[in-house]
Amino acid sequence: MIRIKRVYDKAGPEDGFRVFVERFWPRDLTEKHAKLDLWLKDVAPSEVLHRTFGEDPNWTRWDEFQRLYRSELDNKHKSLKLLREKNRDGVLTLLHAAHDENHSGATVLKQLLEGGSASV
Repeated sequence: MIRIKRVYDKAGPEDGFRVFVERFWPRDLTEKHAKLDLWLKDVAPSEVLHRTFGEDPNWTRWDEFQRLYRSELDNKHKSLKLLREKNRDGVLTLLHAAHDENHSGATVLKQLLEGGSASV
């Protein structure tokens, strides 16, 4: 099972393996509070995508963001394989810092890992 959770939210035993899937560390958060098992920057949206969509989220362009991000993930075979293995071992929680969970890189990544149309 794959879950999505904000990295600011309290960790719980139901989270299983906790992976932070953002490129930049969030403000005002310590690693101790985040309780990560892994910080996997490799699967985060590129700096360009982050700047284009993250700093000024215009979600009318959500489809474009998803397409571009999935394209970036096409070359992340090793990291995606690791996430799939952790998911097979139990619960995998993808942690993100976005304010809008429905429009985050973690949402796209979860869909991809669950088998949603991508060539990996």
